[in-house]
Amino acid sequence: MSKTDRAELQDWHPAQVPGVVPTDLLKDGLIPDPFYRDNDTKLQWIGLTDWEYRTTFQADAATLGHDHVDLVFEGLDTYADVYVNDQAVLHADNMFRRWRVPVKGILKSGANTLRVVFHSPIESMIPKVKALPYILPAISTAINTGNEENIATSPYTRKAPYQYGWDWGPRYVTEGIWRPIRVETWDALRIENFHIQQQTINKTDAALSAELSIEASRATTANVEITYGPLSGAAFPVLRQSMQLVPGVNRISVPLHIASPKLWYPNGYGAQDRYQFAAAVRTGRDVAANAALQTGLRSIELRREQTKTGKSFEFVVNGIPVFAKGADVIPFDSFPNRVTPEIHRQILQAARDAHMNMVREWGGGYYESDDFYDICDELGILVWQEFMFGGDMVPGGAEFQNSVKQEAIDQVTRLRDHPSIVLWCGNNEIETGWVHWGDRQIFKESVSPADREKVWTDYVVLFHGILTQVVAQYGNPVPYWGSSPSANFENPPDSQTDGDMHYWQVWHALAPIEMYEKQFPRFMSEYGFQSFPEMRTIRAFATPEDLDIRSATMRDHQKNTGGNERILSYMLRWYPEPKDFASFVYLSQVLQAEAIKVGAEHLRRQMPNTMGSLYWQLNDCWPVASWASIDYFGRWKALQYYAKRFYDDVVVSPFRHDGKVDVFIVSDKLQPQNGTIHTRLLDFSGKVLSEKTQDVQIPAQSSAVYFTLEQKELLADSDPKKSFLVFDLAVSGQQVSRNLIFFDTMHNLDLPKPVKIETSVDNSNGGYSATLRSSALARSVFVSFGELDVKTEDNYFDLLPGEAVTVKLKTPPAVTLDQLKSGIQVISLTDAFPASETMH
Repeated sequence: MSKTDRAELQDWHPAQVPGVVPTDLLKDGLIPDPFYRDNDTKLQWIGLTDWEYRTTFQADAATLGHDHVDLVFEGLDTYADVYVNDQAVLHADNMFRRWRVPVKGILKSGANTLRVVFHSPIESMIPKVKALPYILPAISTAINTGNEENIATSPYTRKAPYQYGWDWGPRYVTEGIWRPIRVETWDALRIENFHIQQQTINKTDAALSAELSIEASRATTANVEITYGPLSGAAFPVLRQSMQLVPGVNRISVPLHIASPKLWYPNGYGAQDRYQFAAAVRTGRDVAANAALQTGLRSIELRREQTKTGKSFEFVVNGIPVFAKGADVIPFDSFPNRVTPEIHRQILQAARDAHMNMVREWGGGYYESDDFYDICDELGILVWQEFMFGGDMVPGGAEFQNSVKQEAIDQVTRLRDHPSIVLWCGNNEIETGWVHWGDRQIFKESVSPADREKVWTDYVVLFHGILTQVVAQYGNPVPYWGSSPSANFENPPDSQTDGDMHYWQVWHALAPIEMYEKQFPRFMSEYGFQSFPEMRTIRAFATPEDLDIRSATMRDHQKNTGGNERILSYMLRWYPEPKDFASFVYLSQVLQAEAIKVGAEHLRRQMPNTMGSLYWQLNDCWPVASWASIDYFGRWKALQYYAKRFYDDVVVSPFRHDGKVDVFIVSDKLQPQNGTIHTRLLDFSGKVLSEKTQDVQIPAQSSAVYFTLEQKELLADSDPKKSFLVFDLAVSGQQVSRNLIFFDTMHNLDLPKPVKIETSVDNSNGGYSATLRSSALARSVFVSFGELDVKTEDNYFDLLPGEAVTVKLKTPPAVTLDQLKSGIQVISLTDAFPASETMH
């Protein structure tokens, strides 16, 4: 595999399909770990090189006896010439397209050769881009200054944008057979596509139609049989329809109704019931082709109605307005072929465990594999699905536009039967970039008015013409949204009153974290704050001498320029300076979690004016300091544990401002509830300074202030630096939510130190658990077990004086009780600071 000037690569080497060149080079021992230290900077030559794959495959008489023999390529990355028995059969130029190649006349009985020659996407495009009258601005230019003559080829290439480098991921411009290849044989006909069109869905009736696209090689009479039924339960009667097929593609529609259907709901709103459907096409008695799918029945609406404060933006499923709680999802690895269904399930189950009901599949990656959406269907996680445009302006021209149109048709028809997909969005941040970003302003000034108009027209044609039409024709009834963020040209993008919003003044502009509470969007689809992954993850890519935020390795594993210093700058606003690198890492996670908690709870309090909170981001594509709440190895950061609390279905959410505390309760429940709020003012040793209990009636799907406390009256006899408020919300006698309020930043509080936390580990009720107790307030308590792979049900929690907390543990089978007892490590907030920084 390869033709390069590197001596060790002159020979052929084994390649894995699906796969990409870097993972094969790694598996064959020809390159070091691409994620270790700063190796990514040393391996850029791979994406600048042409590579060749070859294999032989057998074709027997039975295969060649069919009327049609096709080679089907699910994905080629990206510029590829394909040869069968040295005859050119395909030139591919789009990573996201499927390719079907008839090869019956080329194959011979016995051994056949297949060669796929990949051309460097960068080297292939540089001369073409140089020849253009202007070069489009690109995100990868800003991130990777100095690469390839400072000419960004990514806007012109239908390839995963993040592979050109992003501010959380390395630049690995891959090539390879990244999706499966197969041989398909058929005779008179084949089913090109099978789809269940959902026309009218409600609790009493589901009006559907089974839609088939049948490719016939000759005129013939056929009978279609449709069978269907719930995943668990008896099948309904078989539907039959006879038809006359003509050569070419025939489109068949078989109407069907399901009375009193079991509907599919998002997580927290009902069950995820699904149905199975199968189609068989017979010519005579023989089944010539068949197909099957599963889907959930649900109605979906993106409701945008005029209100006093603008225009609403909310997803309505089965008639129920859903407050979207979730996060943005990026690719799960720099090398897509390494992502397994188990990895998808681990992250998506973590999202569900944190009460999330939506993920935004961000447009700078690639369209996920089928199993990702299957798992979302199963778990009730709505998917905001973007087409793969990550922020670059797009070229025009019929060739590019037609390629994108076919890509969109391929992907929409592949994914449209997943009930989890509730939005197709044209792109990530291209519209707002054109309006607001500095590099776009420089570009506009550098070109003629005619060229400037052409660039914008090319944008509108693609995202408000071609893709709008594709979704309407192939994806109905799922709605389409042109860009994120956008107000659909009714207002400028990032509007507070219309459409969805991305908010980055906190973090990128160093605005105070409290500025989250000044935002009142209709739907917040992106906002975020960075932290480091835990020490176990850092040690996977770093040596002991690298453990400094200013080291070359730590700077390389921080792709947001100045990000490490930005974390420290924010940290010192809220906390004393951490005593060492490990303390900095721990504190960065606490800070990230606290920051996003401020934003998420504020957004939930604004319901129904605001109907979505999707923080950036859920996951990582490599081990790195980033905005993720779950790191590359699937380890939860503090933010993921916090999300489990601030995204719970019912939360008590006090808001301190202007010398008072407004006490909100937010409920996503579909039924009203009765409960009690127990409010206590405590000092840090646990002494009760004042308390009260109040009965509350909590309406369904509501957010309201239940009472207000005046801080001056509350603290008349108490020291604000040594006391805090605890709010406990109980429903039916069970505590469902707790929240604390402090009267100053942690920097200025007289938190007790040292805090001695007593721990015990037990094996009871069929599993391990750890119980913790402290005589004084311990904030953000982090429980770990060294190198043991132990997952905790809760972590980074506040331990109130004298109140025991028991945490369930999930361990590998070989871990013993003695190992857990000897391995447990517990720290709290004040352990991160030098002894001189606190008064007690």
